[in-house]
Amino acid sequence: MQTQTPTQHHCHTHTTMAPPATFLVVFSLLALSPLYSSEDDGSLYPQFYDHSCPKAQEIVTSVVAKAVAKDTRMAASLIRLHFHDCFVQGCDASVLLDSSGTLTSEKRSNPNRNSARGFEVIEEIKSALEKECPRTVSCADILALAARDSTVMTGGPSWEVPLGRRDSLGTSVQGSNNNIPAPNNTLQTIITKFKNRGLGIVDLVALSGCHTIGNSRCTSFRQRLYNQTGNGQPDATLDPAYAAQLRARCPQSGGDQNLFPLDPVTQFKFDNQYFKNLLANKGLLNSDEVLVSGGGATAELVEKYAASMEAFFEQFAESMVKMGNITPLTGSEGEIRSRCRQINH
Repeated sequence: MQTQTPTQHHCHTHTTMAPPATFLVVFSLLALSPLYSSEDDGSLYPQFYDHSCPKAQEIVTSVVAKAVAKDTRMAASLIRLHFHDCFVQGCDASVLLDSSGTLTSEKRSNPNRNSARGFEVIEEIKSALEKECPRTVSCADILALAARDSTVMTGGPSWEVPLGRRDSLGTSVQGSNNNIPAPNNTLQTIITKFKNRGLGIVDLVALSGCHTIGNSRCTSFRQRLYNQTGNGQPDATLDPAYAAQLRARCPQSGGDQNLFPLDPVTQFKFDNQYFKNLLANKGLLNSDEVLVSGGGATAELVEKYAASMEAFFEQFAESMVKMGNITPLTGSEGEIRSRCRQINH
């Protein structure tokens, strides 16, 4: 491959080791490598919008900050949206689409119905970005950035978000119903659902740690308070005083939508208290509690993160990046939606 001779003056200073032409070819490839990798192997990288929309991250952060200041719960809701997106068809913003024509919205699936929220915050971010740089920043990338910002704003770790995802043209209600771990799943089922997405046990325990913020509905854990064992008594793995407290607002029938903090100790603070609660038999959901009662590797990790917030934060950041990398659409796949709730027409 020949380089154009006129540009050789850039590196004419004593490059005796390699002929200038070869040097330039290598150099120009290096300079372009992020672009190549994005096109060729579909990899994401944090600088994706540095030229096409330099203020993208700043815009996302400012809208998320405003939303979380107005409603502290929103931070957990935005993290959960990213999670519920990535576990279905990969991180492609399919969770944001409304039903229309032949599309059935994932918002109607069991894991999302009456509980997924934060859609209007994502739309607000999107319309601000459309003003700044039309059809440039994907809704899938907005979800990934909003999840990171929500973590940071509640006291959690920060990380560089790899970017360059594109948006799906379809949804999968079946995928949403089947792939997202449910509160009453067994430990083995949860491990399998994570494994199917390329995530291991370390990722499972670390990502469960986002239950350090947010709420759950009575309907998601009622079975633990009453008849899990068939004797009308609370689950033996639940601290009796905590169980009594929960039963007061989560009756055997009715009150389905009553909300309870997943971490009653530091409800709005992203910390490692969730893991300490688990060790004290105060895990709210069955899917939380099995991390300890299942013994083995998951219980060891719970102890590790309960003992060290630093270890938890480091792994959480790493696992969020890994989750955000689940089969994204890149290059010319999918599209960049101009509104997150509908495909472009």
